[in-house]
Amino acid sequence: MKYLIFVISIFCLIACTSDAPAGNSNGPTDSTVQTSQGSSGDLENPDISMQIQNMQAGDAFLIGTFSGRNFRVDSTSIDASGNLRFKSNDPLTPGLYFIVLPDGSNFQLLMDKDQTMSISTNAQDFTATTVVEGNIDTKLLHENFKYERDYRAQLDPVNAQLKSHAEGSQQHKTLKQQQAAIAEKRNADLEKIFKQYPNSLYTVFKKAGQNPVVLDFFKPDSSPDLGKQIYAYRNSFWDNVDFSDLRLLYTPVVSNKLNKYVHQLTTQDPDSIINASDFLINKVLDKPEYYKYIVNHIALAYEPTKSTLMDAEKVYVHMLQKYFTTERAVWADPASIQGLQQRAFEMAGSLTGLKGPDVSTTDFNGKEKSIYEMTADYIVVYLYAPTCEHCQEQTPKLITLYNQTKRSDLDVYSIAIDTNDKEWRDYVKKTGMPFTAVYDPTNRSIYAKYYVDVTPEVYVLNKERIIIGKNLKIDQIQEVIRRDKEK
Repeated sequence: MKYLIFVISIFCLIACTSDAPAGNSNGPTDSTVQTSQGSSGDLENPDISMQIQNMQAGDAFLIGTFSGRNFRVDSTSIDASGNLRFKSNDPLTPGLYFIVLPDGSNFQLLMDKDQTMSISTNAQDFTATTVVEGNIDTKLLHENFKYERDYRAQLDPVNAQLKSHAEGSQQHKTLKQQQAAIAEKRNADLEKIFKQYPNSLYTVFKKAGQNPVVLDFFKPDSSPDLGKQIYAYRNSFWDNVDFSDLRLLYTPVVSNKLNKYVHQLTTQDPDSIINASDFLINKVLDKPEYYKYIVNHIALAYEPTKSTLMDAEKVYVHMLQKYFTTERAVWADPASIQGLQQRAFEMAGSLTGLKGPDVSTTDFNGKEKSIYEMTADYIVVYLYAPTCEHCQEQTPKLITLYNQTKRSDLDVYSIAIDTNDKEWRDYVKKTGMPFTAVYDPTNRSIYAKYYVDVTPEVYVLNKERIIIGKNLKIDQIQEVIRRDKEK
């Protein structure tokens, strides 16, 4: 059951504001973009012709991308001979585009100032057969596809053989040297292209997509510490991304790197995510479009109910309070920001690692009961609604846990919400709740103390009344307590 989510639409509004053209909510508008190479007035009108052997006739679509989202730009038809053409009087925003073909395959284009090109290829093998005339960025892109396939053809057999030889053996050292030589040649070849076309979209795009080389992994005698290796890799992960170039936002590279950085390279606990996020955001504080995209992406990823992370609210509150301010979230109106700050305030008192707030209100017999008068080592604060299906499933499990545990070890303070007096009393009687059961019809006793997004909401407080667990199922409570005792 949802609770206290009246401002959720405000955040979605801020996160999704006016990047899409009229009639299309999925993509950016082409006419407002400014790149490091100039304004849209410097761009050619697109004229893209293709001849694709072994391609069936049908419809083809030109698809753009912005911040990980795709949007349709244009459509055309492929004739029986495999010919198609996209031609328009409106320049395309510089970035990466896909031509989606009738058989479901797609063909990639890199578009910058020069938007005229002629392409010949064969649907049976785009990589081997594509020839591009005109647009240098698309030409370089497809030449690189061929190069990378040849590179993998050399490197993969060496990698496979390495698995068959013990580390430290002469065969292993020889193969590591071969590995290094292949990788070093690739890096040298890429650098030649980068120097030849230093300002091209291809160079900026390709550099941004490269993984950092923080240690010489190919040295035969190297045995780097894995923890240090990951730390160095993560800290260097954004070194090749030019945050002054907005063209990258119209490719998948920033979105893909952001997802990998936050969700794969960062340990999934709130404090680690917060530290990694701050590290990245500090790089774009003076880059408004990147700042807007990155802070929205991270905040939305850890919005309550959007993440399975325990206490995702800790990340969410940090993002809102630090980055969604009137000084920094300049794209949002003050009322929207105020709504977000209010929501952050409601969550901020019940984050893991903080002392759990006391609550005092009346129990089933009309007596005042508070959390802090309870003396058990661990307190479960259980917030539920009598009509909630999940609550009806979890409450019996909590009663069983309570009955199986000594009162000196565990006690329960249950709070009914989203209900009325009769409904609450009937539910307490029906379930036979043996622990403290309270109800405050105004919700004032818990407001900004224990945040509830989905019921039932379960918090666990330890002997010092620190919140050590939240967003739990009943069968997770004992594991949280066990870990706390081991500390």
